[in-house]
Amino acid sequence: MISKVKNAMSTLVGGIMPHGHQHGSASIQHSGSEGLPVRFPYSRPDFLDLPVDQLQYANDHGSRPILTPQRDCRLPWRTGYAEVVNAGKSLLNEDQACSEVLFLRRSNVKQPSSSSVEEEAQQVGIPLHFWALYDGHAGSGAAIMASKFLHHVIKDQLTDILHLLENPDTAPPICLGKNGSPLQPELKTVASQGEDPETPSDPTTRFHLEKAVSLESLIMGTIETAFKQMDEQIEKEKASFSISGGCCALVVIHLMGKLYVANAGDSRAIIIHNDEVIPMSSEFTPETERQRLQYLGFLKPELLGNEFTHVEFPRRMQHKELGKKMLFRDHTMTGWAYKTIHEEDLKFPLIYGEGKKARVMATIGVTRGLGDHDLKVYNSNIYIKPFLSCCPEVKVFDMTQHEFGPNDVMVLGTDGLWDVTTNREVADAVTALLSHYKPNDPLRYTLAAQDLVMRSRGVLKERGWRLANDKLGSGDDISVFVIPLNGHAAET
Repeated sequence: MISKVKNAMSTLVGGIMPHGHQHGSASIQHSGSEGLPVRFPYSRPDFLDLPVDQLQYANDHGSRPILTPQRDCRLPWRTGYAEVVNAGKSLLNEDQACSEVLFLRRSNVKQPSSSSVEEEAQQVGIPLHFWALYDGHAGSGAAIMASKFLHHVIKDQLTDILHLLENPDTAPPICLGKNGSPLQPELKTVASQGEDPETPSDPTTRFHLEKAVSLESLIMGTIETAFKQMDEQIEKEKASFSISGGCCALVVIHLMGKLYVANAGDSRAIIIHNDEVIPMSSEFTPETERQRLQYLGFLKPELLGNEFTHVEFPRRMQHKELGKKMLFRDHTMTGWAYKTIHEEDLKFPLIYGEGKKARVMATIGVTRGLGDHDLKVYNSNIYIKPFLSCCPEVKVFDMTQHEFGPNDVMVLGTDGLWDVTTNREVADAVTALLSHYKPNDPLRYTLAAQDLVMRSRGVLKERGWRLANDKLGSGDDISVFVIPLNGHAAET
């Protein structure tokens, strides 16, 4: 087994597989979908309106053309978008994107006959603006499916609590009845003298009074639940359809004056406001989630297949070092200490490598996302899905507390952008470009997204794709949204 893992790591360093990448790893083994029909045919995002005969052009690894929406395309808030295919690490661009305007309505409200935003806005409902990037790996199946369904899953979950959203000044009830209406517990009256009515003795009453839940946290939990439902739906449909690979998911929702940013993976979102950069997401990688992964391996060693150890060492241990003391750290530690090396410490580490080369079980470089249900360690029967979480981290930005100008934006990008460009460099590039266009120019944010993709891709030279400073450009798929934060006010 150890030799198999070594071979996998050698493949990672020295070669590229032709049918897909796993966030930098070529040691992927997906099982079981042979003979099943594809859930969705390959395509680019719907809003690009790309004809089928242009798909080959879009996936030209030699020229790497940058795609943007057509001039008559109007994304919500005049949002800009651009994308480019990778430099050859996978056959197709495995990123996907989605941008929608949805309306939360009661089920008894008559649906509009037309799907236009103008007609829908006249109907009863709470508007929900949605943007998402899905960074696929080992195939585009999971990313395409998520781009078709996740926004509807989130909408359905939020519709279930619509009666609470319609009364934002009222705290969500602790309990709901079977019909969804609030169920209030019966509070006992304080009869005895000297008993403080603010600290009731009944445990149920005490819990009800002390546990305050905000509407904001209820929305956050609803989004988190929707991600889990989406992941379960992918797993369920894999029994009937071929849904390849997995995907990171970065979602932004504007609802009732607040931005909810949900991230599962290594894509990133930042806000640029008054030239200040506000990070709105965190990346989830083997290094950032080391302790969670090690703790799971400690609790359930059977998941390691008797081939991996949850303990981390600065390098691989050798048999001649048995009995010696070596630096180590486990799930309880942030620092390092010494321990005596035993036979089990010679196993391959659960987390191996550092930076962009860090891998879980020498296979995958991200630890959160959707799909990957049949992902295995190379040439083995050890499943990796138990270590991968579909739960996003959700951060909230209250837009009502700020005033926004035409150069204040949110930038969403898959890791192909951030691998070679810092937050500050992105902010400076966007601000500089927007300053050359009038605030009412309908293409200014698309041009900003195109400029970011072009900067990160670089220019093809004799030694590959190079940035302006002659450093190596991003060879990954790159997808970028530039969302103007004053877009909501301008749209209304």
